[in-house]
Amino acid sequence: MEMKKMLCVACAAAAVCAVKAETKVGIIGLDTSHAIAFTKIMNVDKDPSVAGFRMTAAYQWGSRDIASSTNRYAKYVPQMKEMGVEIVPSIDDLLAKVDVVCLETNDGREHLWQAEKVFKSGKRVFIDKPLAHNLEDALKIYELGRQYNAQYFSSSALRFSNVAKAARAGEYGKIRGAALISPSPVEEQGTHNFYTWYGIHGFEPLVAIMGMGVDKVSCFRNDTDDVINATWKDGRMGELRLQRKSWIYSGYVLPEKPVDKKQPIIIYDGYQGYQPLLKEIVKFFKTGVAPVSPEETLEIFAMMEAAEMSAKRGGEPVTIEEAKAYVQANWFMRLFM
Repeated sequence: MEMKKMLCVACAAAAVCAVKAETKVGIIGLDTSHAIAFTKIMNVDKDPSVAGFRMTAAYQWGSRDIASSTNRYAKYVPQMKEMGVEIVPSIDDLLAKVDVVCLETNDGREHLWQAEKVFKSGKRVFIDKPLAHNLEDALKIYELGRQYNAQYFSSSALRFSNVAKAARAGEYGKIRGAALISPSPVEEQGTHNFYTWYGIHGFEPLVAIMGMGVDKVSCFRNDTDDVINATWKDGRMGELRLQRKSWIYSGYVLPEKPVDKKQPIIIYDGYQGYQPLLKEIVKFFKTGVAPVSPEETLEIFAMMEAAEMSAKRGGEPVTIEEAKAYVQANWFMRLFM
């Protein structure tokens, strides 16, 4: 009889361990290809880099009025079900069923209220790009994160290319400069600031490579291209060419002390798929250590705001601090109107 009890206890303990061995991941927003890609890597491909994590539940919405996003639901919802994901009616229902969250909603306008719900739950969350549709909401999310002591990060997949990661890790020594080329189609319905919808894919790796400390930005714009020149506080300079009608990810990185002076530049390798990003997300879910700080993400948003302000002024340089002050002043003015 005693042996039977011991076996029962052992079986129960094994069952608990089995449950804990699989971390349940929830998705908010099925209006983006990222939701399908992440789920396929976890649930179908069962990539070793994300072992122990499974996408188990999803809340559909998501954008409700951006045509390029809302037309995906009819296709993506059945695909998620086929990959073993339960579709739930609300974020509250989702939070009750999962351990961690990927906030994938394509529409940055929805992120503020959706992020707050997850922050309140205390669950770790990855907020896919863009963190918000503009700098004002990015600042509000930042303040909510501090208020709830939330564990989160936001990023573009382009930050985790091999070259960007190596530069970030110091493998090339100090970086003197970088010049990147990236797509930047504009959201046609005008729901997002000029660069947050897609141009962020260029700003993010530029800051990842060069580091924080952007001082001022100038931006020159025509019908097809935007050329952004950024100066860091230590005097270093970086350049970003955004093309609205092209899908090129390219460019170069210039170390201060190149190994080969005849061939001093390192070619930026651009988009490497979603696996490198998802690997970082899972690492964050395990450890709580974010690969990108909220402060860095905020600086990137201020940089995009400064670039937009500069373009409207014909290329006049705009500092990061001026961009933040401008947005905060407008925000407070509306509070008292």
